[in-house]
Formats: sequence, structure tokens, C-alpha cells
Amino acid sequence: MASDPKSGTPWSDEDLDAIVADYFAMLGDELAGRPFVKSHHSAALRARIGRTHGSVEFKHQNISAVLDELGLPWIAGYIPRSNYQEAIFDAIDRHLTRHPHILEFVPASAALPKDPFVPPPVRQTEAQIPAPLQRLVRKFDPIDRDQRNRSLGKAGEEFVMEVERRRLTNLQRVDLAKKIRWVANDDGDGAGYDILSFNANDGRERLIEVKTTNGSARTPFFLTRNERAMSIERPADWLIYRVHRFAKEPRIFQLSPPLETAISLIPETWRASVGLD
Repeated sequence: MASDPKSGTPWSDEDLDAIVADYFAMLGDELAGRPFVKSHHSAALRARIGRTHGSVEFKHQNISAVLDELGLPWIAGYIPRSNYQEAIFDAIDRHLTRHPHILEFVPASAALPKDPFVPPPVRQTEAQIPAPLQRLVRKFDPIDRDQRNRSLGKAGEEFVMEVERRRLTNLQRVDLAKKIRWVANDDGDGAGYDILSFNANDGRERLIEVKTTNGSARTPFFLTRNERAMSIERPADWLIYRVHRFAKEPRIFQLSPPLETAISLIPETWRASVGLD
């Protein structure tokens, strides 16, 4: 194995900017379905910056770990590893600041998997992340970003509409599949749910609130006051479809009330009134 002439030395900003830019170039190809060869990219990068294959691969995994924290997709095969050199945070910050369109990516169409449903992630104690990474997450807040990205939200709701139509059709309930309503699209936001669907066995209403992200299953999300109220008012009918990995291979897990048993609810904003007790 070739030795690393820079072994034991920190990566320079120039080298970090180079690997981050190349990573996002590959990610762009992957999301667009364009063919690319990771080994070719790696070889060209190593020739440019003078690092070994192992060093470059490890840094790719570092980048994946940061993108996972940011609620962004990462390249298949570069499994996130979080033994960070903290300078990588600044390099990713520089790249995303120069190329903000990456943060708003919405796929042209989402493939409908044979079975998109997966179990929800197991609740874990929140891991301690470095302060510079916390600042980066606050700057490119995935919760606020997904909430504001109406194109992503609409695409996720449309995806769930198709999932529900197929589910009911496959269960021999075409009559119910024809009655599904995209409430958020037809009536606007505010109902406390996005899609009116049905249970196949008894025809009972299923009030689905869709939460969509390009990130992983653990990416946090906002819950509005109306949504929370509906979950309490109709707990037997209301549920969340958490659509994740939407840009690459959409999957869904479900959350049903009482929500406190499955997720942590943290107050984020307050309604302020002037001159009122």
C-alpha cells in the first residue's frame, strides 16, 4: 500500500474544498441518475491532493456523516463515520453557501417501491455532536428547510397519494381508493392533516399528515399546532407518514398518537401578543 506523504498532517482548506466539491459532483450525478465511477473520482482526487485511497475514503465518510446531520442525502457506499477533522465543517459550509440550490433539491419524480413502509427508528439517547457541527446544523437547519420547501412537501404528499391508492387497490378496495382526497391541495393547509384515506378492513377514515425529507429517518421535523390538536382530537384516525430518503429511495414509517411514546416534542416557537395579559 502506498504511503501517505501527508500522513499525520491536517488537511488544508484547499484540499478539503477539493474533496467536498468532488463529493457533491458525485452526489449530483447519483441523484440525477447519471452514471459515474467513484474509483475514477478518487484516483483523480488523490493525484491532485496527494493523499492515499484510505485517507480519501475516510474523508468521504466524514462528509456523509455531516450531510446526514444536515438532513441531506449522501452517496451510497460512503457510510457515515463521525471521527471528524472539524475543518470539514467549514469546507461544507463554504460549499453550501456558494451552492444553496443543493439544499432545496426535489427529484423530478419519485419511484414507487413495491413496499415503501419500514419500521420507525428506535429511540436513542441524543448523541453529543461537536459545537462547530451544531452551528452548521443551525445555519442550514433541516427542520426549517424542509418546512419551507413547499415543492418538496407537495411532491411527498403526491407520492403518498399514489402509495395509498395502490395499497387500497391491492387490498381489493378500489371503491375506497377512488374516494381518497388530497385535502392540503384541495382545501389548503389548516385541517391538521394532508390526505384523507381509509382503512381497508372497515372503511374507517385515515387522516394522514405527510412529513417529507431528503434526509434519513432520524431527520427531525416540525409539527404544527393544528396537527397536534388533530392528533389529540382523533387519535384513532390520525397518523404521520414520515417520508424519508425521498431524493433517492423513498421510504415511509408511521407514527400514531400518543406521539410522546414515539417522538420527543420540544417547544420551538411562541405566539406573542402585545398588550394582553
